[in-house]
Amino acid sequence: MNHSGTTMPTKTIQVLLALTATATAACLSILAGWQRGGLVAERVLLICVGVLLVVAAHLLPGLCRPHGRRIRALGAVLWMGCMVATCYGHAGFFVTAQRHAGEIRAAAVPKVAEYGRNLAAVASDRAGVVARLARVVERKCGERCGAVRIERATLTARLAALDAESAEVTRRDLALDRAKAERTAAKANPVAGLLTVFGVDAGQVDLVAGMAFAVVLEGVACFCWLLALRPSDSLTKAITPARVASHGPAVTPVTRASKVVAPVNNNAIEVEATRSSATGVQADDVARVLTAIRDGQLRSTVTEIRKHLGCSQARAATVRKQIVLDGKQGTVTNVT
Repeated sequence: MNHSGTTMPTKTIQVLLALTATATAACLSILAGWQRGGLVAERVLLICVGVLLVVAAHLLPGLCRPHGRRIRALGAVLWMGCMVATCYGHAGFFVTAQRHAGEIRAAAVPKVAEYGRNLAAVASDRAGVVARLARVVERKCGERCGAVRIERATLTARLAALDAESAEVTRRDLALDRAKAERTAAKANPVAGLLTVFGVDAGQVDLVAGMAFAVVLEGVACFCWLLALRPSDSLTKAITPARVASHGPAVTPVTRASKVVAPVNNNAIEVEATRSSATGVQADDVARVLTAIRDGQLRSTVTEIRKHLGCSQARAATVRKQIVLDGKQGTVTNVT
């Protein structure tokens, strides 16, 4: 079944993919330039440079392909420079985007309120209470035993309160440390966090991942534009000479010293219709020469064909080559 009426042409798909990749890369360059710049003028210039490098990196391979080696070599050097600069800018964007995403994830971690004194202050007070309690214990009460017992009980209760406060401060510090660790883990890239087990720094993983994304994106864009800028097949077919189909006996090419014997039964030569006017003229020339050869009026040499058609040497050589090819095809068909 023929789906040519509903299927999108390949060239259109290639152009759409190329435009999509270039637009995506240009947006990345715009954001990267905006992030790296300080003043508005600096940001605008960085954006212009980034977009220009992106477009040049994508189009240079396809534009330099039809030219000679020198132009292609110079284009290759410029293309590599554009690729390095573009990938560097895109990698910076990916790293910055990952940092922003980490900050958003870290902000979602519940915060632990910091209240009361720190553990050092509590420990200092506890040391003072322990010293006073020791002096009270060693004191001889005499007539003041009641007051000594009251002071001892008071200091003991104070020491218990300080111990409870110290335990509470310890739990609070542990909660703060736990929340800090969760925020640190949330900021890091999950994949990079897994690779840190093998001793790889998370920052290096983010940089390498950003460079990889940039290289793949630029490679896809360059390849799509290389396909999109390729000459169309219809143009190649338009300049290809049409073949003359003959259903009669095979015509054997002869040299200057031989003559062609005209066959008794000459079949009509069917010339395929072509869309190009130049191709139609050449097919007509081939038919005229074949008819003259079969009638014994002409030898299949370039000189005789040129004189018979009144054309150039190159055109006569092309006609003779086509006659030889048709003769070989007819011979193969008869043998089969």
